[in-house]
Amino acid sequence: MDLVEEYTGHVEPGGPAARRTLPALTITKVSVGPMDNNAYLLTCRETRQSVLIDAANDPARLSDLIGHGPERPTLRTIVTTHQHADHWQALGATAGAFGAETVAHPLDAGPLPIPPDHLVDHGDTIPVGNAVLEVIHLRGHTPGSIALLYRDPAGHPHLFTGDSLFPGGVGRTGSPEDFASLLDDVEERLFGALPDDTWFYPGHGDDSTLGAERPKLGEWRERGW
Repeated sequence: MDLVEEYTGHVEPGGPAARRTLPALTITKVSVGPMDNNAYLLTCRETRQSVLIDAANDPARLSDLIGHGPERPTLRTIVTTHQHADHWQALGATAGAFGAETVAHPLDAGPLPIPPDHLVDHGDTIPVGNAVLEVIHLRGHTPGSIALLYRDPAGHPHLFTGDSLFPGGVGRTGSPEDFASLLDDVEERLFGALPDDTWFYPGHGDDSTLGAERPKLGEWRERGW
């Protein structure tokens, strides 16, 4: 798989992956499947252990992302951010091929093609070698949607939001009540707890920062679901 080292947050369907290299962790983003789903491979630079966020589609492409040679990282864990089918089409194949354990929130575990090996809730942590991801439960897009937060000790936070937060608004909801729940959680648990330089990585499309989106929160609430 072609790889771009200059990370901008944009990847093209069928195009090269993009890698961001942090002091302790690399983040590699690729678009898979017909719905332009983002999959993210996080690799600890010291231990070479990895976590894949959303084995969304195209297991062959995800396998190429992880690599085939002796230098490839060890895929320990696959996290599914929520139950919608476009985010787990390659889950069974990828977990089986690499012997990876699977993780999801209990409220979204039922529809997944294989039962999660581990269930996580708000405040739990998931190791990426020597690094740690914090689980943030965001209720509304689905009952068990989660975001994952990496607090880079040498820089700004990195936040993987699934379909709960995008540049321009929160994810799709099915009712005014679900919309209010999601926006409340996004305001309190993301914007209220994290700084403007937090870079977030959504389940589809380009990345953004909380600072770029913060001025729009009132507009989103007024716009409604």
